[in-house]
Amino acid sequence: MSRYTGPSCRLCRRAGAKLFLKGDRCYSEKCAMARRNTVPGQHTQRRGKFSEYGLRLHEKQKLRRIYGMTERQFERFFEKASRMPGQKGHNFLQLLERRLDNVVYRLGFASSRAQARQLVAHGHITVNGRKLDIPSALVRVGDVVAVAPGSKDIPVIRENMEVASARSIPEWLELQPERMEGRVISLPSREQIDVPVNEQLIVEFYAR
Repeated sequence: MSRYTGPSCRLCRRAGAKLFLKGDRCYSEKCAMARRNTVPGQHTQRRGKFSEYGLRLHEKQKLRRIYGMTERQFERFFEKASRMPGQKGHNFLQLLERRLDNVVYRLGFASSRAQARQLVAHGHITVNGRKLDIPSALVRVGDVVAVAPGSKDIPVIRENMEVASARSIPEWLELQPERMEGRVISLPSREQIDVPVNEQLIVEFYAR
């Protein structure tokens, strides 16, 4: 499947906001947004004003890049959210948060969603005691997401867990660090989804 392989910090500078694509670097002084918060390119540019369409496109692209999804995947998730009862925007964000790679990232097993996706694809994560190597799989309330028994000694996972202990785990998840496992205790509310986007603009983009 196609994926973006270019510089991650360029995407943050283009979006004009931290997308937290490079793990711990995004929290340090080395973050590109802290050092050079300008539009990427050979010549320094000022961010111009967006048109109505451009504003909605910009918001959609920002959310898609946060979760590291292709355009086709992103649209498929939005279509699924549109068929669900309730607010489309909230349903959409809730589906994105329930992706297995995102849950692995939120629990602190990985320092970024890209790294979480790699851990899942390589078979280092189990759901309810069984290996699951599909990053886009959706978790449900009551599911137990854990590091596979044979992967608990991997240095990068242990380092991530040590760093994650200093950060807060979302309230809709429960983590047991000593067992390297977490549980989904509820579906995330909008207040518990800390992504810097206006989901209504994305709904309006697809409704055009």
